[in-house]
Amino acid sequence: MEIYDFTVRTIEGFQKSLDDYRGKVVLIVNTASKCGFTPQYEGLQELYRKYKDRGFVVLGFPSNDFMRQEPGTSEEIKQFCEVSFGVKFPMFEKIKVRGRNKHPLYEFLTSKKTNPGFGGSIKWNFTKFLIDREGRIINRFSPNTSPESIEPEITRLL
Repeated sequence: MEIYDFTVRTIEGFQKSLDDYRGKVVLIVNTASKCGFTPQYEGLQELYRKYKDRGFVVLGFPSNDFMRQEPGTSEEIKQFCEVSFGVKFPMFEKIKVRGRNKHPLYEFLTSKKTNPGFGGSIKWNFTKFLIDREGRIINRFSPNTSPESIEPEITRLL
């Protein structure tokens, strides 16, 4: 199993295969609109803007798993991200990133079996997984890691 085997639902409600991102450097982030880390949307969008033409993409996965900090509908989340932070990177429907009904993508990302180097439960919003062009998980960053501080690692992979 690899990252490209998963299909997810876009924030607009369409099925999307992660295989569409094969060959790109990908940053997967679980997001929330009412979190102390929500301003990171700005840095994530800036990274996407700067490097999308070189094969980089941010994938945002809203989650309401932490203190109900993402209560909105897909339309409300999309509007908030676009209006408040100018988000243009791909966003997906709200999912569970921990617990019994964890989305299969996050089961893969957090499993010590499939991701021994960076597995472990998601502890909060804005946990980030960096994936190289071959689909390997290269790093995992905590919520307090700013998007800007990841930039050198992204540029190295590009």
